[in-house]
Amino acid sequence: MIHIYHNPRCRKSREAMARLEASGKYFEVIEYLKNPLSESDIKGLLEKLAISPLALVRKGETIWKEQYKGRELNDAEIIEALAKHPKLIERPIITRGNQAVVARPAELMDPILN
Repeated sequence: MIHIYHNPRCRKSREAMARLEASGKYFEVIEYLKNPLSESDIKGLLEKLAISPLALVRKGETIWKEQYKGRELNDAEIIEALAKHPKLIERPIITRGNQAVVARPAELMDPILN
């Protein structure tokens, strides 16, 4: 099953959603701002993405700049921040089984769709 971790207010996320819809494949939408991810969920995504917690952070967000930027945070603290402030999670994330990608640009999801 394909999942999209989606923020409907984000243009890149809407582009990925449109690409998924055009693919004709069945997928599930996870609006992670309405239903925040647990630290365990985030760890699972990081494992599938094969990236560090810091690589999943939207560093331009005000929350990050005001509360975390310049601090020496370990991975657990970054994951805690992502769980506490889901707006900090880079988007959109597309998963299928053990595969995952941050679909920026949307074309990066193509291997998952095939």
